[in-house]
Amino acid sequence: MLPDDKITWVDFDLLERFMTDAFAAVGVPREEAAVCADVLIQSDKRGIDSHGVGRFKSIYYDRLRAGQQSPTTDFDVVKEGPTTAVVDGHDGMGMVIARRSMQMAMDKARQFGLGMVVVRNSTHYGFCGYYTLMACNHGMIGITGTNARPSIAPTFGVENMLGTNPLVFGIPTDEEFPFCLDCATSVSQRGKIEVYERAGKDLPVGWVIDQSGSYRTDTPQILKDLVKGTAALVPLGGLGEDTAGYKGYGYATVVEILSAALQDGAFLKGLLGFDEHGKKQPYRLGHFFLAIDVEAFLPLARFKKISGDICRALRASRKAPGAERIYTAGEKEHLTWLDRKERGAPVNDELQKQLITVRNECGLTQYRFPFEG
Repeated sequence: MLPDDKITWVDFDLLERFMTDAFAAVGVPREEAAVCADVLIQSDKRGIDSHGVGRFKSIYYDRLRAGQQSPTTDFDVVKEGPTTAVVDGHDGMGMVIARRSMQMAMDKARQFGLGMVVVRNSTHYGFCGYYTLMACNHGMIGITGTNARPSIAPTFGVENMLGTNPLVFGIPTDEEFPFCLDCATSVSQRGKIEVYERAGKDLPVGWVIDQSGSYRTDTPQILKDLVKGTAALVPLGGLGEDTAGYKGYGYATVVEILSAALQDGAFLKGLLGFDEHGKKQPYRLGHFFLAIDVEAFLPLARFKKISGDICRALRASRKAPGAERIYTAGEKEHLTWLDRKERGAPVNDELQKQLITVRNECGLTQYRFPFEG
C-alpha cells in the first residue's frame, strides 16, 4: 500500500455490503453479487490493494454499465470428463465463473485425485489467490492462471502482446497460513499502476517501456497508452536476456496458451475489449483451474508438515546484512490481515470519490462513509 495523507480506513463489512448492493443495482443477481464482493474484499484484507475495492468501479461497475459484460452468468459446461471440463462463461461475471470452476475442479480431485477445468469467454476474475486458497482450505493444492488484455511486450519487442498473465499456486502448510504465490508474469501489473495513479505518484523505473524501448514513469499517461498500445509492461526479469526477461516472457506465453488453446478461446489482440472500429466489446478472457488432492499421494498432515518445514527453514536461513527477516509467499498477506482486521481497508481521496459516485448513481442513499464526516 502506498502512503497517502488522505487515506481513511473503512470497515470491511461496510464495503462488502456496499459492493454487493451496487452490483445488484446494475443487474447482478444478489447471490452472485455477494460472491463478487467477497472476492474483492478478500483482496483488500490481504493487502492486495491493486485488486480490491479500488478496482470495483473501473473494472466491474463501469464495464457492466457499458455493456462489456453480462450481469447474469450463463455457466455452460460444453465438454466434461471424469477429471476435466471445458466451460463457456458467455461474458458473465468472472468471479462467479471462476469460483464455480475451481469448485468443479476440487470435486473432481476429491474423487479422482486431480481435477482441471478450463474456461473461455469469461471476464476479469479478481485476484487469483482467492481460488487457490479455496483449494488449500480443503486440503488441496490449487493452481490457476488467466490471460488478460495485452500489456506485456515480448523479449526484444516493444508492442504489448501478452496480458500480465499470472501463474498462481496455493499449497497447504501446517502454519497459520498456506504458501500462496500470486504474481503476474510482468515486472509489475496494471492494477499496481492504478494504485500509483490514485496516489498521484510516478512509477519506478523499469516497469514500462515506450515504442523506442525506453523506460517511462508518467503514470496517468502510461495507463492511457497501455490501452492505445503505445506503451508496454516489461516481462518478469526485465528487458532483454541479461536479467532473464525471457523467463517472464516464456511463462506469460505458457499462461496464454493454457488460457486459450485447451478451451478454443480468444487470445492476444483478441482480448483488447474493442473491435476493429474501436467499439467496446466483451474481453472474452480464458482461465484454467487445477486442483490436486494431497490425500491421493500421502496423508495431508504429513504433507503439510513437510511444506511447513520447508518454509520455516527458508525463513530461518542466513539474512543479508541489514535485512530484518526473510518471508515466504503468503506470509506478508497474512501479516497484513492481522494488522487490518480491526482497521478495515485503506480508501484514499480518489477512491472515496468513486464510491460516492457509484452510491449516487445507484441511489444507495442508506450508505454514508466515514470519510464524509
